[in-house]
Amino acid sequence: MPHLPAFLALTLGALVGTFAGTSARALLRRLPRGTALPPPWLVPTTAVLTAIPAGLAGAGLLSWAWLPVPVMLAWLAVPLAAVDLRHRRLPDLFTLSAVPVFAVLITLAAVVGPDGGMAVRAGLGAALFFLTHLAVHLISPGSLGAGDVKLSASVGGLAAAVSWPALIVVTVLAGVVTVIADLVRRLRVRAPPVHRGVPHGPGLLAATWLVTVLAGQGGVLG
Repeated sequence: MPHLPAFLALTLGALVGTFAGTSARALLRRLPRGTALPPPWLVPTTAVLTAIPAGLAGAGLLSWAWLPVPVMLAWLAVPLAAVDLRHRRLPDLFTLSAVPVFAVLITLAAVVGPDGGMAVRAGLGAALFFLTHLAVHLISPGSLGAGDVKLSASVGGLAAAVSWPALIVVTVLAGVVTVIADLVRRLRVRAPPVHRGVPHGPGLLAATWLVTVLAGQGGVLG
């Protein structure tokens, strides 16, 4: 297991996250349905969300085998949330590529880390979450978009990889984050209740990142 002082790990994480955020912002401009996200928050947010798990790993509070999971999630979650909030869509390049990427990272963590059963849980959780979100989308397309359905497989897999209770926590916490964000939006812009609310993708992503960092690899839900 590598050993790095927490401050050094935190600094390296911030530098790598800055590069990842800058690259994601440039990539989004080049997609067929690309978008130019205004600075400055995408890059520093990615840097912070990368630095935190790196610093925790350096301090011995997060397994190095698990570290690539929340780091990669930060790299994908920040641009996804930014686009969803701005354009109410989740780019397929990020949602679809996330599934095989996290499948590989979780499998490696299961082989190298102490929890060999996480890969099986992740597969079952991904299927359960995807089918549940797909059913909601088919019944009420207006309440849950197709992008959320595609994202749900990765979210379910990541949460279940942590533990089965984490899957419930992510579901509840994502809803709470979405409701709070919508209330804040209405207070700021004085939007009427009939106005389209905050998309659900950012809430799902925020809840999943928190669970993978705070409860991953032997945490409180492990």
